[in-house]
Amino acid sequence: MATMSMPKKEAAAEPVTIKAGQNRPTLGRFRLQVDRQTKATYASMDEAETAGKAIKKAHPIVQVCVYDAEQSKQTMVD
Repeated sequence: MATMSMPKKEAAAEPVTIKAGQNRPTLGRFRLQVDRQTKATYASMDEAETAGKAIKKAHPIVQVCVYDAEQSKQTMVD
């Protein structure tokens, strides 16, 4: 009976690359939340409120708020 030998594994020649979708997104200080789910993050309160008002205007039923991660404070968008 003949025996078969397996080829030896070589060290990886190429470095392992991380796909873009595998990392958690960097969260900014101001987080735009729609029905208690974070949808986007912003560096300033004004940017977050502007985006929140646009969502609230298009969909008046949903609850839209801006969460300040540094002060742990929520501000409702009307």
